[in-house]
Amino acid sequence: MPLVLIEAPAGCGKTHQGAIFAAETAARNKRGRLLILTHTHAARSVFAGRTKSGSVSIRTIDSFLTEIATAYHAALDLPLDVGRWARESGGYDDVARRCRQFLEGSSMVASMLADRHPWIVCDEHQDASEDQHRAIMAIHSAGARVRVFGDPMQMIFAKTEKEIQRNLKRWEDLKARGVWGELEHPHRWHPHSPELGEWVLQARHILRDGGSIDLTGRLPRGLAVHIAENSAPIPRNSMSMTAEHRAPINALTRRDRSLLVLASGNERVEHLNGFFGRSMPIWEGHTRDHLTALITCVRSASGDVGTISDGLLDFVYATTARFSASSHGNRLKAQIENGCSKRARGATVHLQVMARHLIDEPDHRGIAKVLLKLTELVRAKEEGFAEVALDLKSEIREAIQIGRFLNADEGFAEVSRRRSFTHPKPAPRSLSTVHKSKGLECDHALMMLCDKQSFSNSLYKRRVFYVGISRAKKALALVISRNDPVPFLSM
Repeated sequence: MPLVLIEAPAGCGKTHQGAIFAAETAARNKRGRLLILTHTHAARSVFAGRTKSGSVSIRTIDSFLTEIATAYHAALDLPLDVGRWARESGGYDDVARRCRQFLEGSSMVASMLADRHPWIVCDEHQDASEDQHRAIMAIHSAGARVRVFGDPMQMIFAKTEKEIQRNLKRWEDLKARGVWGELEHPHRWHPHSPELGEWVLQARHILRDGGSIDLTGRLPRGLAVHIAENSAPIPRNSMSMTAEHRAPINALTRRDRSLLVLASGNERVEHLNGFFGRSMPIWEGHTRDHLTALITCVRSASGDVGTISDGLLDFVYATTARFSASSHGNRLKAQIENGCSKRARGATVHLQVMARHLIDEPDHRGIAKVLLKLTELVRAKEEGFAEVALDLKSEIREAIQIGRFLNADEGFAEVSRRRSFTHPKPAPRSLSTVHKSKGLECDHALMMLCDKQSFSNSLYKRRVFYVGISRAKKALALVISRNDPVPFLSM
């Protein structure tokens, strides 16, 4: 059965070609449903928008393998609700391993899946783990035709040098095993900024080959480079700049109504959130790690007001700013401990209301009422809450929604399902990590701060940098440090 591999840099039509192939093949297919497997929910959303067919199923590879594991959970020695178990324990790798072993050892099940999905399109397959890859190849060996799309330079979920090298070898072996071709036309940048597109492709080759990108000469139209330094007293803990260094950045943020500000990781996004005065929302992507931890707490400690309050406060500390133990949390806990028996004044009155909610309902419903009260206080700028900011609004909003359900697990499952099928997108002006931007494109992107702390000279960081610079269709701005320079940038 055919195995076809298409290698394509970012912006060169990989998703477009995959969607066209899927739609045309599904229209001709007389049995089963063509299956598209993605690695991110962002990519899943893009395929959903471009592939309108009842004969096409679109899944993330994690969700596909979880569905298989759920159907055969007893044989795989997994709990009945495999999805919940994997979300809460971080067990998706374990699910993939068990599914791979099961499919490789059970030709009957693999054949059944091949009959159900006679065509499989694997998007961003460079990000597949060894177990995910082998699980798909087991279905291929049972009769499914597989078309693989990917770009080894976008391999940013394998972090160690050893893992990247191993995955690169697997990619080359896959090319030797089947028929392969390349897409090299930078569609993303035409007709908006073709020079930028050519520069991104050149940068990709330089980063792949271990070279240094020269930013000293003429820059292509659509690319801007600004020199700035982080002048915060402790640069690892916050972001600050002189007025001179900040001026061109402010000009960009005022000018571009559509702007994706990219940073290397979550800590830098948090720093930039404060740097921009929380004027742009953080793109939270699809995962809700803090909400998952909160629901886990509710499940294990429902009815225990002390533990529930600790879980709630951990959630609030992680999703807001300027709501800390010293400013609010300790006083809230004190109100709970004394049963709200003491007369309160000022902001403590509001904390007492929150405490009563938890005392009356020490579960997900009480938590939802506290969070709803908190959002109302912040929006109204009530005394003691005017400085508080809601950073991860989606997580907070979904925690409130879960309070409407009788059971926290049912509520969490439902809001997770809604999130998967509504295909959320970033706001026109957003902050994001490079990882959460993968699979997205935008008109204008701003990457900051490009320094050695964010981008060391490793296979992994070179790839993260490449994914970041390839998001913008029209204009890309890089904010670069001279004092702590990126090793693979020449200035």
